[in-house]
Amino acid sequence: MPESPTFLPEPPASDATDAVFAADRESDGYVWNVTRLWGWRPDLYESFAALRTGLMEASALTARDFAVLVSATAAQRDDSYCAYAWGQKLAKLTDDETAAQVLAGEQAPGLTEREAALADWARRVVDDPNGTSEREIARLRDVGLTDREIFEATAFVGFRLAFSTVNDALGAAPDRQLADSAPELVRSAVTYGRPASPEPSSP
Repeated sequence: MPESPTFLPEPPASDATDAVFAADRESDGYVWNVTRLWGWRPDLYESFAALRTGLMEASALTARDFAVLVSATAAQRDDSYCAYAWGQKLAKLTDDETAAQVLAGEQAPGLTEREAALADWARRVVDDPNGTSEREIARLRDVGLTDREIFEATAFVGFRLAFSTVNDALGAAPDRQLADSAPELVRSAVTYGRPASPEPSSP
């Protein structure tokens, strides 16, 4: 029997679990390790996805903004799984070097001033949410973010932190297919968190 890709065994079969597994197989050809973990409560998994999608679809924040927020959050949180997944998205929306710099926690010249401010804000929220100040909010306004967008960016980072905390604490290893599909610069930047599974995730 293959070693579990998380600290928990495979969840018991159910219609809801089978449905989330089938969705992964249809879209990617395999079941993500994180989906196997959340198969213990697929209703919560789908609720989180709906919450995230609802925020993104009703926001003026751009796809690049969201990719910057998650990549900066993942890097500061040492979350390799989200770093591989969202680093690839950021690389497609910008370029490999810019994505790698954000994932390494570095200043990225390829980001706009607005995007750089969002990256810095995400890092602050991860590091010390009680240490933030009105001065930092003023900087976000100065680069063109509305108060609604500032709230949405902060809520989005908070949602991602909750999600990644469950994944990391319960040992969800990044899928080998996910890590291998990342650009070389992105893979090289992810030097933290749990290593990718040694074997490909199963269908």
